[in-house]
Amino acid sequence: MKFTRFRDLVTTILVLAVLVYLLLTRNYGALPSPPRLAGTALLIIAVVNVVLAVNLRPRIQRKPEARPLDPLVAARAVRLAKASSVVGAVMAGLWLGLFGYVAPRSEELAAAESDTVTSVVGIACAAVLIGCALWLEHTCRTPRNDDQGGPRSSS
Repeated sequence: MKFTRFRDLVTTILVLAVLVYLLLTRNYGALPSPPRLAGTALLIIAVVNVVLAVNLRPRIQRKPEARPLDPLVAARAVRLAKASSVVGAVMAGLWLGLFGYVAPRSEELAAAESDTVTSVVGIACAAVLIGCALWLEHTCRTPRNDDQGGPRSSS
């Protein structure tokens, strides 16, 4: 399994932002405004990623006081991290597309002003999720085996 590349996440964000922007140019008036704190749901997933990273890191680094780690647990954590970073990128793209459409119109439309704040909250929460997911993925890397002088085995 290869680790997530930052450029893949950026590409996902940009493609979705453009698609959402184009969708909103035709349908903004017909769509309901999203709830102000809709993006905060992503923080729950971010917290799960952080808790896993904190708990798994000493076990993966084979600290003496830590219990041994089943390799399948680490593999599942990496899968969760990869999925979380993709979900964060998708949501960041959606919120960024909304922001790109409503921010210039916030002075002329009351709904756009409200949606600007909502989109900023969503972008921030998606960025936190991406950061936490990438950190979990990083903590699940196999440590360098200094006794053998070999490179990392999981990249």
